[in-house]
Amino acid sequence: MDKKKQIVQVVKFTLFSISAGLIQVGSFALLEIFIKTYWIPYLTSLLLSIVWNFTLNRKFTFKSAANIPIAMAKVLGFYLVFTPLSTWLGSVAEAAGVHDFLILAITMIANFVLEFLFCKFVVYHGQEDTLKK
Repeated sequence: MDKKKQIVQVVKFTLFSISAGLIQVGSFALLEIFIKTYWIPYLTSLLLSIVWNFTLNRKFTFKSAANIPIAMAKVLGFYLVFTPLSTWLGSVAEAAGVHDFLILAITMIANFVLEFLFCKFVVYHGQEDTLKK
């Protein structure tokens, strides 16, 4: 893949991740009004952003015709590690007095970087640009 194409791919992933981030922050903020325990709003908002981000990035960023259930299972595998770890670390940080939105911001940045690398080198490896228009 040439350098220009890689840059376009990173930009698309970033923009879609920002939109997923807006969904995550918005739903987190709304849920936080009613639910004061960090992990419930966090997990709910994370799931909403995952589905959004997966759908857009598969079609437009990686342009992959990869088997959707298999690709989603790989992403699920990523989140089976990331989610408990980030939820636990978020709860520890909250108990230490760190503001919920700072925890969320740090978690979202880590998620962005790690998910891009995972999608690029695991989920869609060898299957990019296979989606027919």
